[in-house]
Amino acid sequence: MSQSTLRTAIVGSGFTGLFTALYLSHLGYKGQIILIDRSERFVFKPLLFEFLNGQMDANQVWPQYEELLQGSGVTFVQDTVEQIDLAGRKIELASGLHYTYTHLVLAVGSTVGYFGTPGAEAYSFPFRSGLDVLALRQHLRQSLQRASQIEDSQLRQKLLTIAIIGAGPTGVELANTLADLLPNWYATLGGNPHEIRLVLMNRSQNILSGDVNACLRETAYAALQKHVVPVELLTGAAVTALDSGKVEYTRDDQPAVLEAETMIWTAGTAINPLVKKLPIPDEQRDKQGRPFVTPALNLVGYPEVFAGGDCVTLLKPEPALAQVAYQQAKAIARNLVAVSAGEKPKASRIFLRGTLMKLGTQEAAAEIFNKHEVKGRIGHAIRQLTYLEMLPTPVHNLKVTTEWLSEEVFHHAKNLV
Repeated sequence: MSQSTLRTAIVGSGFTGLFTALYLSHLGYKGQIILIDRSERFVFKPLLFEFLNGQMDANQVWPQYEELLQGSGVTFVQDTVEQIDLAGRKIELASGLHYTYTHLVLAVGSTVGYFGTPGAEAYSFPFRSGLDVLALRQHLRQSLQRASQIEDSQLRQKLLTIAIIGAGPTGVELANTLADLLPNWYATLGGNPHEIRLVLMNRSQNILSGDVNACLRETAYAALQKHVVPVELLTGAAVTALDSGKVEYTRDDQPAVLEAETMIWTAGTAINPLVKKLPIPDEQRDKQGRPFVTPALNLVGYPEVFAGGDCVTLLKPEPALAQVAYQQAKAIARNLVAVSAGEKPKASRIFLRGTLMKLGTQEAAAEIFNKHEVKGRIGHAIRQLTYLEMLPTPVHNLKVTTEWLSEEVFHHAKNLV
C-alpha cells in the first residue's frame, strides 16, 4: 500500500489520542491523520482544580482542538462514534458519516462509574470535564450566596455542606482545593467561613486505597486537617443512594443520612460503552472488561489497531496517569511510522517519574521516583511545572507558561536544582 493511501483514524482525543496525533505530525507521518471526538475542546484533567479556583482559565486548561491542531495537518472531526467494525476496518458516526482506516488508534478513555447507585448520576456532580467544572462552580457560588442570606441555621448548614463521594486521588485533591477555596468565597459574601462543612466519604477504611498515590497517604491525611475548614473524613461509609439534598449510606451495618446541598461523585470509573461492545472475547479482557493490548500496544488479535490510556490494559497494568498516556502516545506514534515503513512495532517502555497530588491552592506533594517526597510550596512548584511541560503543543505551552507561572514558582524550582 502506498503512503498516499494510508489513513490512521484516532478515536478519542484525550491525552493518548491527541498526543498520538501531534506526535505523528511531528514525526512527519505521510498518511492521513483523522482525530474523532464528540467534544470540541481538549480537557487537561490534572489542572481542572486550577480551573475551578480561577488560577487558570478555559483557554489554558480547556482549549479548542482547532487551536491545538492548527498547522499540524491533522483532520479533526467533531462527532460521536456509534460503532467500530474491527473486521471491516470501518468507523460509524452518529451523523451518518463513516470512515475506513488502515490503522486505528483506540483512545476513548473511561466513563464515570456510578456502579448502579440509585440517584448518583441524577443528583451528583462529576468532575472530569470543563463543563463539569463550570456547572459545579456555578452551583457552589449560588449555594453560598443563598446561605449568606438565610437566617434559618439548619437550612443554612445544609446549603454549606459539601459531600465528596470517593477518596481516590480526585476526591482527595478536590477536597483540599475546596477547603481553601470555599471559605474565601463565603467570607467575601459576609458569611462565617467556619460554618462550611466538607465531608469526604469513602467505602474503604483508607483513602487512596489501591492507588499509585498511596505512598502519599499520610501526607494527604495531614493536609486534609490543615485548612481553615478541616475536611471531615467519613471512612467505611458505603453509599447506597443519593436523593435531592441527601446522601444515604451504611456504616458499621447501620443506615445513615448526610444532608448536603452539594454532592460530588469521584468514586471511580467504568469501561467506555464503545469498548464494551467491541467483539472481543472475555478471555482477552480484564475483570473490568478492558481489552488487553500487547507490549507494542496493539489490540490482541488486531495488529492494525493500537490502543492506550485507561480504555485498555496491559497484562501488567500501568496506572491511569497522564504521564503514562503521554508516553504511550509517543510509543504508538513511533510504531505507526515504523509500520508504515515496513518495520515491526516495538514494545513501549513506561518510565514513571513519580506521583503528584494537589493538597490546596498553593500546596502539593510530589513523590519523585518513589524515593523522595517533596511537599508544601516546593511540591506545588514541581507539580505545576510538570503539568505545564505536558500541555499540548509548544506554542500553547509557552503561552500558558508566560501567562501563569509566577516568579515565586520559578524561585522554588531553581532551588531544587
